[in-house]
Amino acid sequence: MIQALNISKSFGDNQVLKDITVKFEKGKTNLIIGQSGSGKTVLMKCLVGLYEVDEGHVYFDERDFSAMSFKERKKIRQEIGMLFQGGALFDSLNVEENIMFPLTMFTNQSLEEKIERVNFCLEWVNLENANKLYPAELSGGMTKRVAIARAISLNPEYLFCDEPNSGLDPHTSGVIDDLISRITEEFQITTIVNTHDMNSVIKIGDTISFIYKGQLWWEGDKTQILDTDNKELNEFVFDTELTKRLKKSKIH
Repeated sequence: MIQALNISKSFGDNQVLKDITVKFEKGKTNLIIGQSGSGKTVLMKCLVGLYEVDEGHVYFDERDFSAMSFKERKKIRQEIGMLFQGGALFDSLNVEENIMFPLTMFTNQSLEEKIERVNFCLEWVNLENANKLYPAELSGGMTKRVAIARAISLNPEYLFCDEPNSGLDPHTSGVIDDLISRITEEFQITTIVNTHDMNSVIKIGDTISFIYKGQLWWEGDKTQILDTDNKELNEFVFDTELTKRLKKSKIH
């Protein structure tokens, strides 16, 4: 579990986050949604320590991450997997070397042990035998799956995904959603997904936190989000043709 308690963050005179308290549950796909500029990306960066909070605390289970020194945070950082928006694979390394990179950085495993873990992770993302391919040879969906394999290589307790479906077609986006959800449930990871993709919200949103103008404006899940009377959330949710049709079908 990850919990933010009364966190605020400003850049100069611009207050981006305002007294946010929110809990992200273990074994659940926890989604953060909101319009561009709402503060959802800043919230995620505060949770992982890329930004320091001005006020409040971030807890990883019972551990006060925000009160720790850089050295003290190292152990928690080793328990975190990150899926970056563009995949962020190293172009000069092949798939096997990309996935092995965190293992080389943070473990004392032998080469044989690392390759065994790489193959395990590749099997999980349905990319067996893709070890020697380079990023330039991968499709967008394959790139995201390799990035997920790298993110879970250290068997993380916590998984952060920043716009995992960005740039993908609807079918491939669904594959990535299913994969993130399955990994989260199977390994009981606390997964936080920053997204604006309403297909993902409706499909895998075990918990949903809607950020509006830097504040936590609504909380719920995928079964509740289409029935809320929250004006700002409705304007966000029903801004796509898919969700407009869903709304009409529920009315009729």
